[in-house]
Amino acid sequence: MDLFYRSTRSKGEAVRASQAILKGLADDGGLYVPESVPSLDKSMEELSQMTYQETAYEVMKLFFTDFTEAELRDCISRAYDSKFDTEAIAPLVEADGTYYLELFHGATIAFKDMALSILPHLMITSARKNNVKNEIVILTATSGDTGKAALAGFADVKGTRIIVFYPKNGVSPIQEKQMVTQKGENTFVVGITGNFDDAQTGVKQLFGDKELADIMDKAGYQFSSANSINIGRLVPQVVYYVYAYAQLLKEGRIEKDEKINVVVPTGNFGNILAAYFAKNMGVPIAKLICASNENKVLYDFFETGVYDRNREFVLTSSPSMDILISSNLERLIYLTAGADADKNAAFMSALSTVGKYEITADMRAQMKDFYGNYASEQETADTIRALYEKTGYVIDTHTAVAAAVCGKYKKETGDTTKTVLASTASPFKFTRSVMNAIDKKYDAMGDFELVDELSRLANVKVPRAIEEIRTASVLHDTVCDKEDMKSVVMKFLGI
Repeated sequence: MDLFYRSTRSKGEAVRASQAILKGLADDGGLYVPESVPSLDKSMEELSQMTYQETAYEVMKLFFTDFTEAELRDCISRAYDSKFDTEAIAPLVEADGTYYLELFHGATIAFKDMALSILPHLMITSARKNNVKNEIVILTATSGDTGKAALAGFADVKGTRIIVFYPKNGVSPIQEKQMVTQKGENTFVVGITGNFDDAQTGVKQLFGDKELADIMDKAGYQFSSANSINIGRLVPQVVYYVYAYAQLLKEGRIEKDEKINVVVPTGNFGNILAAYFAKNMGVPIAKLICASNENKVLYDFFETGVYDRNREFVLTSSPSMDILISSNLERLIYLTAGADADKNAAFMSALSTVGKYEITADMRAQMKDFYGNYASEQETADTIRALYEKTGYVIDTHTAVAAAVCGKYKKETGDTTKTVLASTASPFKFTRSVMNAIDKKYDAMGDFELVDELSRLANVKVPRAIEEIRTASVLHDTVCDKEDMKSVVMKFLGI
């Protein structure tokens, strides 16, 4: 049966999966949501015997119903291959009683690879299915990880170009080096003098610029998005929660139908929303624990029912979570508002005008399975050091935020439910913050000295992604004000 997608902001025409993937953002500025979340049609016992690639097919076929089996399997096999440094793709590692779901074994050592390895193939297949003749211009804003993962996924993919905007002083040195050294004739990286929310808002404005869309169409281009607002990003993320549960079952770590908790370090809300979708598909998940850093807009939201972005923006050691407008939360707002597009549109209008909105008591009741908390910078560092000293396992700053919040949740509730924690980036991506947390003496070292010392300390080989940028040349050095994003895009496209 075909599954259709609708915008969160209007009662407009329902579209097929391939059309939603191509557009990224709906014409009215809304996000595409499936008309219903499908249920898994394979048992957990059956799924426990499957590879990651086979599990991906079983999940994605239920969402992407206008793809043939051959098309979908081809996209999956091209995505989850030797780019990943482990056959498991997303291995589970137990440390101090928690199961860390390592989502950083792809080309750019962060969880964004899990979806951005497949998105280019889904997009090109979608373009063919819809007879698109224009070149697709991927336009994206990044708080650090999406940018490099998208660049790596789309580099030299025929029929596409990719433009990435990032906050010039708001990402780690390794993250920036990964982006500005990106090869590929079709790639373009731009630092903006502002924060991530400025970049994201600017990108959304470009998507909504009808005059620009007409100019581009005449020149043979059309925009699409690689941000987590694209349903082609969100659905592949559902897969690893299904896979994690199935692997725990296979290894005898849990009993049949035993519930687990899931902890996710959260910025733009896409990763934890994928866990919510997995739960609604039938994965036995009890609590969805939403972990924030000092930009704790989501913690305050779950505590009060008020989403308020009117606050100081804090630059932290977990920059991918330095976000005050969590775009994917809109999907949860829409769903808990009874798929009422008008109601959701009113909330989003309030967010863009006065910077806040308050949901109803009924909507809050529907979010009872979410728990929110946050970790300070000190708590994040203390968690990295404590876990290393106790187990020898080294985690990055984002994963540490989640681990700290997980500890707070257990202390607060006494809940002993087995827990899967989304480990979203390799510690090699944030070496200075990680090594400083372990011992301040490391701060005197250079960035790549720290990489080698971390490798020795954690007894983990330096990832290929880091080795590649040691001596790589800077290929992208454009910096612009947020007001100039449109002219920079037009210049790159030659229009």
